[in-house]
Amino acid sequence: MIGLVDVRVNGVRIRRHVPGHFTLLRFLRESEGLTGTKCGCEIGECGACTVIMDGVAVNSCLVLTAEIDGSEIWTVEGLSHGFDLHPIQEAFLEYDAVHCGFCTPGLVMAAVALLNETPDPSEDEIKNFIAGNLCRCTGYLPIIKAIAEAAYRLRDVPRPLLA
Repeated sequence: MIGLVDVRVNGVRIRRHVPGHFTLLRFLRESEGLTGTKCGCEIGECGACTVIMDGVAVNSCLVLTAEIDGSEIWTVEGLSHGFDLHPIQEAFLEYDAVHCGFCTPGLVMAAVALLNETPDPSEDEIKNFIAGNLCRCTGYLPIIKAIAEAAYRLRDVPRPLLA
């Protein structure tokens, strides 16, 4: 069954007919060409497909397009403005939290959601929030340090961190 969705993705309104069985992940990658959202496990275990939907970090592989109508969705492509990276992206680069890069978009989006919710997280809060994002390369310490640094840099920035 094909249905019409009316959604905002990275600040842009999209009205499109999509198959009802499509996941948000497929919609973003196949219909919208937003391939920064990675297709990992497709069962909600790895976090590579993490996006922000209505202010909450979600595994886009678990959300059906039938559920996104009227929603506001942000992907990693929506964070930077041209060559100006988001402060979280900058911190990931500076702290060498990007190795193979496959998990990076999901981790960055999880970090954005965390810092929107908790502007000054403790190390334990960071660890707990990114627990659903698997990384096989960095060992997590650079990721945790990058998120803590981004939180420090963003303390005086008015919320929200997207737009």
